Amino acid sequence: MSGQLQVDTDPAEVGLDAGRLARIDRRMARYVDDGQLPGFLLTVARRGRLVHVGRGGSRDVENGRPVEPDTRWRIFSMTKPVTSVAAMMLYEEGAFQLTDPISRWLPEFAETRVYVAGSAMKPVTAPQTEPIRVWHLLTHMSGLTYGFHHAHPVDAMYRAMGHEWGTPAGADSAEVCRQWASVPLVFQPGTEWNYGVSTDVLGRLVEVISGQPLDEFFAERIFAPLGMADTSFGLRPEDDPESLARLYSAVPGRPGGAPTGIAPLDAMGAAALAKPAFLSGGGGLVSTAGDYLRFVEMLRRGGSFDGGRLLGPRTLAHMVTNHIPGGQDLETFGRPLFAETPLRGVGFGLGFSMVLDPTRYGVVSSVGDYSWGGAASTAFYVDPVEDLTVTFYTQLLPSSTLPIRNYLRALVNQAIVT
Repeated sequence: MSGQLQVDTDPAEVGLDAGRLARIDRRMARYVDDGQLPGFLLTVARRGRLVHVGRGGSRDVENGRPVEPDTRWRIFSMTKPVTSVAAMMLYEEGAFQLTDPISRWLPEFAETRVYVAGSAMKPVTAPQTEPIRVWHLLTHMSGLTYGFHHAHPVDAMYRAMGHEWGTPAGADSAEVCRQWASVPLVFQPGTEWNYGVSTDVLGRLVEVISGQPLDEFFAERIFAPLGMADTSFGLRPEDDPESLARLYSAVPGRPGGAPTGIAPLDAMGAAALAKPAFLSGGGGLVSTAGDYLRFVEMLRRGGSFDGGRLLGPRTLAHMVTNHIPGGQDLETFGRPLFAETPLRGVGFGLGFSMVLDPTRYGVVSSVGDYSWGGAASTAFYVDPVEDLTVTFYTQLLPSSTLPIRNYLRALVNQAIVT
């Protein structure tokens, strides 16, 4: 499998129907034709063979630039699995135990208070009864949150400090962690699930433990071994700015919440044109479909790709196992907030969500298929039962605008014939 997105196998050789695979492209093209999606690129691989690459529409609608195989995409939260893998590589070296309090390396979190009641201006707080541990960061059970949730007084505190869809200008990872540690946690660590900046803090932990900035760790320890030459925190000086897809937001208005169209989101999109001060382990990478496919195939193959082994298969199996207490799903244990996957019938491990119950999930899928996505509607999943990897790229905020991820599973699975 090359990084150039060249189909290398007839789908029939690995049990897929080419005519049925074309249905995926037609469905996504309808979104483009309806003005609901700027463009898209998707890949389907089975048994390590790339059998389908679909693309359509534009990476920049206004300037008439089409989606190309080497288009660069802001993958936002698809950065999180990379950071989680980085942390577990250090775990495999004996750098920490999953149960270690993070205050051992990030002392600013030792005294972080926990919200109990009150408003954002006058919160009532209590001390931690349980420290934030490394596994709390990996599982989003730390009590940290996101400013863009708009669902809790602590979210408002984040926004007041400049943490909504970005971070304060010029602040690096050490500074943003100090800022988050000064704000109360939403709940006692380990007692609930809440999507938040946990993986950003995990990225800072990787920096402190490894002694390297996160971009250097990624480049040397992950991207070089996997041959991911076009993945970085923002564009590099040598990169062509026109290769980066334009970022769009949905224009709401149709019945049921469907967008009436899309509009460029250039102010937010410009952040990816250069390396930022804050290397966001939770959402800072730009990548190509060919590059990220190599990362996803590494996951499917148990921790190695093209001779580059990042993790042992036992470690990876532990990461894609549900870690929610009592085997619960996210709808039962988590908070009813924005997330980049449906919550019913879905668990969460160390950096990934996974399907626990396809009937409750409501989509044709396999038990144990694991995934994550990004805020601009990018997504991937690995199906260990069917030996499949699927990736999808576009640049549309928010990711809840269109049910792309559910369509992907349904349309890929209907194409499996043996």
